Amino acid sequence: MLLLSILFLVTAILYSSVGFGGGSTYLALLLIWGVPYTIFPLIALSCNIIVVSGNCFNYIRAGNINLKLLIPYLIGSVPLAYIGGSLSLEKELFEILLFLVLSSAGILLLFNFKSYDDRKESYREINSLISISIGGVLGFIAGIVGIGGGIFLSPILFLIRAGRPKYIATTASIFILINSISGIIGQLTKNAVLVEIENYWYLLLVVLFGGQIGNFLNLKILPTRILALITAALVLFVALRMGIRFL
Repeated sequence: MLLLSILFLVTAILYSSVGFGGGSTYLALLLIWGVPYTIFPLIALSCNIIVVSGNCFNYIRAGNINLKLLIPYLIGSVPLAYIGGSLSLEKELFEILLFLVLSSAGILLLFNFKSYDDRKESYREINSLISISIGGVLGFIAGIVGIGGGIFLSPILFLIRAGRPKYIATTASIFILINSISGIIGQLTKNAVLVEIENYWYLLLVVLFGGQIGNFLNLKILPTRILALITAALVLFVALRMGIRFL
């Protein structure tokens, strides 16, 4: 499992450097390694929480939180993340949904990575009902598949110019954190057993270190748009790897 640990570490570094948790790629890696798919979401969501907690702390401490932007998306997402997490899926359907999630997320990141360095000040006020609806859809997807949903929310917010890049990054991180917690609560309503995660405790440890390294890269070294581009390439590579399995 050394290689899997290394890949989880790299994933945590790359995703945390752009304010994400890495849930979608953790899921894909677990699938490739043949881990029982019934515990995928618990592992991925736990890793999400560990990684984005550091992001949220750093962003909030820097004064980059915008509650007016964040709250409507959480209102829509939290209950539906719980509902989605409580649903049981057959393995084949789970794999198809995960492939679609990864492909869509990678494409969104790839086409919007330049937005992370956008310095323009022309932003739009988004209707609260629209924000709640977007949050609800993403929350449901996040809960049912086992991700945080921020990898979708962030590109969407950039696309509709909902706020400044630093506010969007913070919003996406907190969105991932809260939805991951809600999703885990939903997952625990099923027959999944927490004790099974003990066999993969080392993955939680490596993402803790990876998250801290990624935060350092984001804040100190590499331009965020470059890290976003690298992350998009990683997501698309894993999606391609999954797609080959279906052939």
